[in-house]
Amino acid sequence: MLKEWKSLKDMELILSQQKASRLTGLIAYFLTFIPEDRRKHKFWPENPKSFRKVLEEYTSRMQILTELVSKAMAKSLNLEADCFLNQFGERAALQARFNYYSRCQRPDLVLGLKAHADGSGYTIILQDDVEGLQIIKDERWITAPSISDALLVLMGDQMEIMTNGIFKSPVHRVLTSSEKERISVAVFYTPEPNKEIGPEEGLVNEERPKIYKKVKDYAGVHWEYYQQGKRALHVAKV
Repeated sequence: MLKEWKSLKDMELILSQQKASRLTGLIAYFLTFIPEDRRKHKFWPENPKSFRKVLEEYTSRMQILTELVSKAMAKSLNLEADCFLNQFGERAALQARFNYYSRCQRPDLVLGLKAHADGSGYTIILQDDVEGLQIIKDERWITAPSISDALLVLMGDQMEIMTNGIFKSPVHRVLTSSEKERISVAVFYTPEPNKEIGPEEGLVNEERPKIYKKVKDYAGVHWEYYQQGKRALHVAKV
């Protein structure tokens, strides 16, 4: 998949410019591939020739993976295996963003991607071997390891809501490099539109009272706040 994206980046792409305290630079291509009836094939690149076939195969693998990950997380919390899958719904979305970060002469001034948290349920990231993704913990930026052919699963706001705050949606950013370009593919797994999600009942008790309420169409609310450089998670707080 990264090989196809490396060829694709030489085509006309979408340049994402975002408001931040420092400049940000990212060339990205964004596609929805699940549900299938939401695909807009006219935007799918025709070159390289293998792109569509590879993406369709990658899509089928992602569908299997999201089911496995969702069930594993539920079991780790002693919940029914399908509880998170039920909240995501039968028409949960899988959307891919193909990211290309070029070499930058002033990495001290230019971010690859500004600090934010994802509005998805969770995000599955395939990276090359160039580090750049950072997650904030205890007010410090921690660089995530970059392992070729490995997948990083990053919690989004909606999974934090479903787990009543047990799984955290971390604020993260991407740095640029003056020496190497960086490529990644992020797949966002998001509950179906108009479906209400909320904390699982098995995760609410006297010791851990409910801290989030039920919400609907959170991804849209998140996007509005994201464009302002803000988090949206507070709108779901009790």
